[in-house]
Amino acid sequence: MEDILTVFKASQICNVSPKTIINWIESGHIPAYKTVGGHRRIKKDDLEAFMRKQGIPIPDTEPEDVKRRILVVDDDPIIVETIVQALEEDAYDYEVISASDGFEAGLQVNHFKPHLLILDIMMPDIKGYEVCRKIKTGEETKDTKIIVLSAYLDEEKFAKMKEYGADVCFSKPLPLAQLKGEVARLLGLEE
Repeated sequence: MEDILTVFKASQICNVSPKTIINWIESGHIPAYKTVGGHRRIKKDDLEAFMRKQGIPIPDTEPEDVKRRILVVDDDPIIVETIVQALEEDAYDYEVISASDGFEAGLQVNHFKPHLLILDIMMPDIKGYEVCRKIKTGEETKDTKIIVLSAYLDEEKFAKMKEYGADVCFSKPLPLAQLKGEVARLLGLEE
């Protein structure tokens, strides 16, 4: 078991929902702290002490790591922070990073190897159609799922983006609950 745990990881270990872990933290049953970004972290020893006190069996092995990598590409820092925070607080244990321009996005696709790309196609230095086409035709990236975002998409552009490989298209402002559902579905975590 790691020394510091996320809420999601603690929920897997205790075999309860992440919301239950948050409730136990907020009611003072499990000591925790928050990161600068506002995410809760739990010390392994504190979780084990709580589990012993409550009679919750402590597993011999950790649950299988199912962390999915997500790259968010948008030049609007508010949009990026909103998406990253929503995904990090989701029930699934995503590893989320962001890029604010085309060059950084290209580096991150090659280095981070995301399972899913959330891409604003109307950034100054990105041709969204071309990015989708390159990712879907690349040998190492062809299985990457792509969610396209834009404030200026109509049905014709949606259809064109799907031709080039986008799996899902969203207009801004983003419906976060729907976005989170599509992320989980595309990553095979929900039906």
